[in-house]
Amino acid sequence: MKTIKYILASLALTASLASCVKSLDVTPIDPNKNTADKAFTKAEDYNAFLAGIYTGYATSGYYGPDGDPSISGLDGGMSQYIRGMFHLTELSTDVYVCGWNDEGVPDVCQMNWDASTGLIYSIYSRLFFQIAQCNEFIRQANNATIDLPNKAEWIAEARALRAWSYYHALDNFGNVPFADESSLVGQTPGRITRAALYEWLEKELTDIIDNSALAERAATEYGRINKTAAKMILAKLYLNAKVYVGTPQWDKCATVLKDIMDDGYSLHTTSVGGIYSPYQELFLADNDQRTDEIIFSIEQDGIDTQSYGVTDYLIFAFTGGNMNAADLGISSGWSGCRATPEFYHKFSAGDDRAIFWTSGQTEDVTDMTEFTNGIGIQKYKNITSAGNPGSAAGHPDTDFPVFRYADVLLMAAECAMNGSTVFTAADGLNYLNEVRARAGLDPESTLSVDTILDERARELYLELWRRQDLIRYDYFTTDKYVWQWKGGTHDGQAVESYKNLFPIPVSDMMVNPNLEQNEGYNK
Repeated sequence: MKTIKYILASLALTASLASCVKSLDVTPIDPNKNTADKAFTKAEDYNAFLAGIYTGYATSGYYGPDGDPSISGLDGGMSQYIRGMFHLTELSTDVYVCGWNDEGVPDVCQMNWDASTGLIYSIYSRLFFQIAQCNEFIRQANNATIDLPNKAEWIAEARALRAWSYYHALDNFGNVPFADESSLVGQTPGRITRAALYEWLEKELTDIIDNSALAERAATEYGRINKTAAKMILAKLYLNAKVYVGTPQWDKCATVLKDIMDDGYSLHTTSVGGIYSPYQELFLADNDQRTDEIIFSIEQDGIDTQSYGVTDYLIFAFTGGNMNAADLGISSGWSGCRATPEFYHKFSAGDDRAIFWTSGQTEDVTDMTEFTNGIGIQKYKNITSAGNPGSAAGHPDTDFPVFRYADVLLMAAECAMNGSTVFTAADGLNYLNEVRARAGLDPESTLSVDTILDERARELYLELWRRQDLIRYDYFTTDKYVWQWKGGTHDGQAVESYKNLFPIPVSDMMVNPNLEQNEGYNK
């Protein structure tokens, strides 16, 4: 990470880091430290292990963008955590198409996946690899026999990161294997239902927020998770409660959001460099300075933290055609991803968030393999707010914003629309229009499902929220809303409702008899 420049490999080894996914071959990082008593001898070892957990969200391994991935047998670029999440949560939606024929990419893009789709297996594996590392850190830190000055705070960080990954598992896979720090290492994990995992997450996050030593905003080191980020995970849990457990929790969500509003974050509304809009500055190479709005981010550095995922993917994969790669601060494009016409047309003239490339591109995607079919997206750039390129053209400095204050305002507006007693309808409309004003748009006069969903689409695209937003209002699989290539046809069509959840990969079903396949995938 930028703040811990020289990372000792995570110290998580075969004996101590058996994954929840028993079919994974977790490669030892340092063969000279293959047991806990050798690996954890001083406080710096625990700090290095925690740094390794953060690194697991930012890269594929500890030795370069595709060198010695942490999980053997998986492509280091395609299986990187954030890139994998993009495949599930954005590639499966109306936001963009990808013309590559890599295993699983066309299937996810056209909603034709099944339990054998490798792209799904790769992110499922990453989720539980991260959870396993968090479990082991908590276990070792709890049992430490040496003095750890930051023990309580470090354990709280690992718990919050574990909750974030378990939230991704709940949202995308529903009923999953479960293990925590009390589980026996190497034991086949049991299955937890979506409802039970929801209950566990609610209790875990509430305890982290109310009772742990997790840092408040004022004491947060950039790139590390804090209490506000933990509140965001809890708010997302409540926002989607009807989907997860069948009972809406708009008041609970609104109460958490109101608490977040007191933590001191705000919209970034003034351009620092005077070149790009305030919105665009949130996605540039110096966005680590945008801590007025960005609550938590995954760090990238063109020299020290290189990856073929995260914003590397969001810049390189979206560059092609007659775009000038140097204008984006990169060496070349991968010619993969473009916006669908349905998504492109959600933006009106004058919207600062409409960061598209139209030259040489057609709106209609008649051939997904042809990069000039579809409108280019240039939301992320490896350029600073002053207009200078990042530190390296091969990999960006641009960090990925996991949680932003704009999302707080839009969630609050949605709670108000759904009858929350915490925010009035007028409050909700004001919050939504605050976001629109930053984008240079006139205010809306009423709140509706489509108003909320379209505003969230425009504000939060390529930030991992689109799939769950569509599912929340039954737009993801049904014919209420279709887009080009949904369901594998040019004009789009409804797909089976069971695809609101992804399948448990067949490889994990084979090695864990405790698991049950999600409905619809046993055909």
